[in-house]
Amino acid sequence: MAEHEGSQISIGEFENVSQLIGSSEPLQFAFIAMIIGMIVIAVVYSKFSNFVKAHKIYYDRPHLARFIRRAVLPFFAIALISSTNAYMQTSGFFNVEDIDENDEATAEATFTKILNTFNILVIGYTVAHLVPIALTKREKSILEREDFDAWFDHRGFSDDDGDLFHKLYSFVPPKMTVDEIPEEEFQKHLGTKEGLLFLEEFRTTKGNPIGSYEKLVKDPFEQWKKSEREKYQKYYKNCITGNNQSGRKLKPGAKPDEIYPIDVWREEKRFHDFEPIIPSSRPPGYALKKREGLPKSFKQILPIGIFVAVILGVVAWWGVDLVVLATATGGFAIGLGLALQETLQNYFAYIVIRKDKIISEGERIKLDTGFNGYVNKINPRVTYVRDALHESIAIVPTRSLINSQVINYTKENKLVPAEVKVGVSYLNNPKQVASILVKVGKRGMRECVDKKGRHLVRQNRCPYLDNNQKSCGCDKDLHVDISQPVVRFNEFNDSSLDFSMWVYVRDYGAQFKTKTDLRMIMYEEFQKYDIRIPWPIRTIYQGDEKREFEEISQKDSDRNKVIEEFGIGDIGKGGEE
Repeated sequence: MAEHEGSQISIGEFENVSQLIGSSEPLQFAFIAMIIGMIVIAVVYSKFSNFVKAHKIYYDRPHLARFIRRAVLPFFAIALISSTNAYMQTSGFFNVEDIDENDEATAEATFTKILNTFNILVIGYTVAHLVPIALTKREKSILEREDFDAWFDHRGFSDDDGDLFHKLYSFVPPKMTVDEIPEEEFQKHLGTKEGLLFLEEFRTTKGNPIGSYEKLVKDPFEQWKKSEREKYQKYYKNCITGNNQSGRKLKPGAKPDEIYPIDVWREEKRFHDFEPIIPSSRPPGYALKKREGLPKSFKQILPIGIFVAVILGVVAWWGVDLVVLATATGGFAIGLGLALQETLQNYFAYIVIRKDKIISEGERIKLDTGFNGYVNKINPRVTYVRDALHESIAIVPTRSLINSQVINYTKENKLVPAEVKVGVSYLNNPKQVASILVKVGKRGMRECVDKKGRHLVRQNRCPYLDNNQKSCGCDKDLHVDISQPVVRFNEFNDSSLDFSMWVYVRDYGAQFKTKTDLRMIMYEEFQKYDIRIPWPIRTIYQGDEKREFEEISQKDSDRNKVIEEFGIGDIGKGGEE
């Protein structure tokens, strides 16, 4: 093994390579021809990749398309290298014996080793990129199964072709009645189609369905997958034919991409609660821009690790002492580590945050600086926290998320109070006021909804179920018993009786619209029952209090009816809150 004098790092047989190539002009020509051939293959591969991206297979069979693109390069590269090796062996370039008198590799053996090295690197590069494709395919299969479970929970999606769910499953009612349904009514429901539909949509006070389902086909999952793929085929056809919102034909392979591949299509549906994806409803490049800057996943980093391991293996095969090499570069690594100390702290903090799922994008947090907003993006160096009103973005080092106190309003928190405070006149009966506030809260539980019609207030049982409609999800994942609305008589203020009323909403942001809606309902009910709110000013009162009391008393019967219907909550009943 040749070594440079005075060098502590052995370069192994690499010295023979330079000597070998420099000793023969035909060998130099063959080597240059092979390098040019590799460059040509790389250019052709790039053209082929663009060709695949411009065809349907890239969109509806993305994993197969990636596999084909990755497999083409090694096939031609190995064919070129092998043909070059065969030509060199048969053309008489080497006319020496296999082993010389100094027991060193001959020119033929060394050049063959060079070609085998190229083959190993090409194969290593290919394997490094095929493994993530297989892992991604497996991950997408798991997500597809989760989508099927969501479809089952929803009893079908809104864009299904007909009533697909009941083509695959048949509802089997319970054998015995449930506590919430009288026996006579339950038996009556069993005898009609409408009654069976009512039982199928029924949820207990805990939010649990009743009855069960039996399969009508051998494998409902496969039938569902076929249906989803047909939906995507229709989406793709509408894109390329111009049957979309823009009215123009979208071009496959365009940059920026205007058509979602099927995996992105599924992800967008998942993000929007499985609503149909309308072609051309988003600007070009929307999906790419949305995912821009997202942190690299393990699968994206894996090819680098595999290829580096292949390179180290090749280096060791050529006789380089890896231990000595690592020792020689250790000092440089220590110096680099000290220079990048803060960067490494942020990176390892990022790994801990991702691994333990301490904070995720979309969650609402409050930093120790007092800034309150939504986590927009977590990078290995910095984290972006967006103000709820989009007025600013806080950019903080990622390590500060685990080195300082951070309040998370979202994580594992399905109950957020939406509280409204109000003061009423001393001339109003506190019990009547409490009952009307209970009525306000009950109305708010039903009427406070988002733009999709989903209730903002958490419910033990979704009000839609009482009308034989599908639950909006406000009664899902609720694992504690709550009694709402909650009404409290807080204090005797200078000019008012102070009350507070609150309900529990589904997340931190939902409380603001809920409070607004509750105040609107409260104003309406207070006017209806003549509940008076004192003016927030000081005046010399010269009115006729007796006459005013008589005016208020005229609505006593109406207010007492509210008490009979809604009660006064748990006020005056004793016990802890």
